[in-house]
Amino acid sequence: MTKQSQLFRTSQLEEADGPGLNPTGNRTMGDIIAARFSRRGFLKGSMASAAIAATVSPVALLAADEARAQSASVFNFPEVEAGVDADHHVAEGYNADVLLRWGDKVFADAPEFDPTNQSEAAQERQFGYNNDYVGFIPLDGATDRGLLVVNHEYTNEHLMFPGIVTMQNGELEVADATEDRANIEMAAHGGTVIEIRKVDGKWQPVLDAPLNRRITAKTEMQLTGPAAGHDRLKTSEDASGRKVFGTINNCAGGVTPWGTYIMAEENIHGYFIGELPEGHREAANYDRLGVPGGSYQWGNYHKRFDVGAEPNEPNRFGWVVEVDVMDPNSVPKKRTALGRFKHEGAESVVAKDGRVVFYLGDDERFDYVYKFVTAGKYNPDDRAANMDLLDEGTLYVARFDEDGSMEWLPLVHGEGPLTAENGFESQADILIETRRAGDLLGATPMDRPEDIQPNPATGRAYVMLTNNTKREEANAANPRVANAFGHIVEILEADGDFTATTGNWEILLQCGDPSVAEVGATFSTETTKNGWFGMPDNAAIDADGRLWVSTDGNSMGDTGRTDGLWAVDTEGDARGTSRLFYRVPVGAEMCGPCPTEDMTTMFVAVQHPGDGGEDWEGHGRPSYYEDLSTRWPDFRDDMPVRPAVVAITRQGGGRIG
Repeated sequence: MTKQSQLFRTSQLEEADGPGLNPTGNRTMGDIIAARFSRRGFLKGSMASAAIAATVSPVALLAADEARAQSASVFNFPEVEAGVDADHHVAEGYNADVLLRWGDKVFADAPEFDPTNQSEAAQERQFGYNNDYVGFIPLDGATDRGLLVVNHEYTNEHLMFPGIVTMQNGELEVADATEDRANIEMAAHGGTVIEIRKVDGKWQPVLDAPLNRRITAKTEMQLTGPAAGHDRLKTSEDASGRKVFGTINNCAGGVTPWGTYIMAEENIHGYFIGELPEGHREAANYDRLGVPGGSYQWGNYHKRFDVGAEPNEPNRFGWVVEVDVMDPNSVPKKRTALGRFKHEGAESVVAKDGRVVFYLGDDERFDYVYKFVTAGKYNPDDRAANMDLLDEGTLYVARFDEDGSMEWLPLVHGEGPLTAENGFESQADILIETRRAGDLLGATPMDRPEDIQPNPATGRAYVMLTNNTKREEANAANPRVANAFGHIVEILEADGDFTATTGNWEILLQCGDPSVAEVGATFSTETTKNGWFGMPDNAAIDADGRLWVSTDGNSMGDTGRTDGLWAVDTEGDARGTSRLFYRVPVGAEMCGPCPTEDMTTMFVAVQHPGDGGEDWEGHGRPSYYEDLSTRWPDFRDDMPVRPAVVAITRQGGGRIG
């Protein structure tokens, strides 16, 4: 087995569950949940189902009264049957149309996609790989015309390139990357901005639109905010510490109230190789982030990804990037005020006083939940006045207490332990080493915080916690040795004010199969056998204030079903009821989702379809370019499997869900 093959599998494992690098003894969310609910004399809300799961038979749990669920639920659609196969499936009465696939043209003069003759130049003009976050920005107030903004998180070489995989003892062995291959991968990262329009009820790209744009791992960007220009951000190529090329591993993201596109840099550790010089000051900083991870070989051809050659380069990644989509020549800005860690996304809401609040998850086992509150206020009448709001404000990290209260702890230089005595000479140091600052403040280690969605109508926010298989102790609220299926925490900000520094928390759902009592899932008993899920990842709050949840990690081996998009009730008698709306092909992850404001379209992203198939009886072996578990969405022998964005609409028109 080659080193590249080993790194390939390590990369996939870390993408699924994260290496877990928190060295502190801070009380974990599992400890706090156990303490909180074990001292109650009764269980209420969604937690009541945990008690039911321990005493009621699995058959009874699955005997949901669908008529009653529909009458109480804010959702009404025929549920999709959960399962695994080579295609995608949407609720009856809806269309799921592929809008953009890897390799599709972004510009009218872009070359046609040829998977057997790929090039960096072609990929820079084509839709990138592994679409994750999807956002929609209407143009001129129209509901049938706007900019689609899409993150391209990472690449799967074994699915992308022909002739590079061999099988050894039933395992994939991937040939070492060439310079051409590395450059194609760099061009397939980043993001896409593209105008789309509805024509005869169907969305389609406008290839000659002037605002269309590709952003890649080589696009020039500017570092702004408190850490910009700091010595720890300077390299041999950039003595200013303010200019960096490219953005990588853009997972979820956001669209700001003023219509800019947010790209969040997540698992940046895997792009670096080499060794730091002995005694280098960044050693502990990089250990806390897992740098270098060595999953990619770009550093063999671009020295900035070799920490031995450019020790400060990793400090220039792990930020939130803001893009002015109304100017295709604008320089994207890495906003350092929002901290540096493995950002899942950056969803925002305008608070009562006009300031803007961004919720941020650090996607690693035992890492933290954050929010950023701008110093300035949003001006809805002057877009230009909002363009640098993200350079000034306060970053907070969350502590969840066992009595159901919580506190947002400010990450401000000079306050508490965030002083020179602990290695923080300035606010820049805190932002460069945000994780370590959170460690010292006693933040609560969580089970892979991913998307966090605020609901502007209720003053609540929903935290997707995908899983944590390293949990070693069972507890009353999570009666499993390892939290394999994740859960959703609901934050209730004090007085419904998103800028509040205190609040309360509740568990909306503990995920997993409710028919297995020891799993301790807390879906309502109205949830059918198709409606439960594991591994919550991305989420959206639609214009009606309803919660949609997409997942990452469901498979034949884990849950007997693929990932998908579920509609989840959060209020009233139906609270904790979930219904399956859309599911992806074998091996894929469900990303997005993005409902339009008029609720007539739900955009979703199908990421890495065909990445797997060992546990599915329809394939039964590893999947790679020459032997794929699915050829979705084209189903052509001359086309590989292709990540794609899908537009879901109701047949005959009307609102989704």
